[in-house]
Amino acid sequence: MAFGMGFGGIALIIVLLIVASFRVMREYERAVVFMLGRFWKVKGPGLILIIPGVQQMVRVDLRTIVMDVPPQDVITRDNVSVKVNAVIYFRVVDPEKSVIQVAKFLEATSQLAQTTLRAVLGKHELDVLLSEREKLNLDIQRVLDTQTDAWGVKVSTVEIKHVDLNESMVRAIARQAEAERERRAKIIHAEGELQASEKLLQAAQMLARQPQAMQLRYLQTLGNIAGDKSSTIVFPIPMDLLTAMGLAKPAPPA
Repeated sequence: MAFGMGFGGIALIIVLLIVASFRVMREYERAVVFMLGRFWKVKGPGLILIIPGVQQMVRVDLRTIVMDVPPQDVITRDNVSVKVNAVIYFRVVDPEKSVIQVAKFLEATSQLAQTTLRAVLGKHELDVLLSEREKLNLDIQRVLDTQTDAWGVKVSTVEIKHVDLNESMVRAIARQAEAERERRAKIIHAEGELQASEKLLQAAQMLARQPQAMQLRYLQTLGNIAGDKSSTIVFPIPMDLLTAMGLAKPAPPA
């Protein structure tokens, strides 16, 4: 009887070990399997078999991870202190490297992103930081992706979220923008005056070459102001025009 109970207990243990040996990996998961401490292979997805006591498994998620980089104090190239935070998108592309080459790839990627953000942005002036974010995003992404490649991690996107300035710098930027708008307005006004003077000069030269055109211009001007009855208008008329119309005698020769 005792022998039967002992055999039954052993059978139960064997059944439990067999059941515990089976693991299910989801479509986005992989199992990094070690045999007696040495890397063996990457398994999954689906049903896999792990030999208890001989093999060990580390589960790795292959989905894209969104990580928020906390605000970093950055001193730009023109010695302006700003706070910048960003968000990075990355995922594991090599489960073996992500387990073997780095202890905690999430923490390592976060720390690397913070230092890279300060290093890359510190090489540029404030105007570039505010106006060329897309270029800076690509620069940070390339640096991160190059350094995390050894960990089996692919950084796909980096986006700068906020650039915080102190109030004095905000006021200085506002004054600079206002001065720039005034400068552009003065330039546009001066260009308009120059174009108008060039057109007036062309008109004067054309009228000087054709005296009849000048007389027609006088008549056109008289017609335009004839409807204004609010005041008396004295308008000079060339004597040549009156003589041609028979309203005046030609001047005697000198």
